[in-house]
Amino acid sequence: MDNLEKYRKYIKQLLTVYSQHEKSESQVEAQTIFDTEHDHYQLVYVGWENKRRVYGCVLHLDLKKGKVWIQHNGTEANIGDELVALGIPKQDIVLGFHSPYKRQFTDFAVG
Repeated sequence: MDNLEKYRKYIKQLLTVYSQHEKSESQVEAQTIFDTEHDHYQLVYVGWENKRRVYGCVLHLDLKKGKVWIQHNGTEANIGDELVALGIPKQDIVLGFHSPYKRQFTDFAVG
């Protein structure tokens, strides 16, 4: 299995685990969105809670030029480190939510 296929598998695995953290009595649904043709992957919350509409992207990851781009992380978890634990090297992970200037000061790829 080449790196791209492994990275797709790891991203899907990670988002699936996070999608199962929802409360069973909640009317908010955790949806995983896997666009394997364009390599966009998201976890979004959709539904109602306390008579209020809930909708929002919790996690957004892309695959671009052989690297995993973390575009948005709305959790308190360190998704980059979780991807490393799954087997993706730090040099193949870009913290896209940081400005290009700030990325050089992380342990991850700059772009």
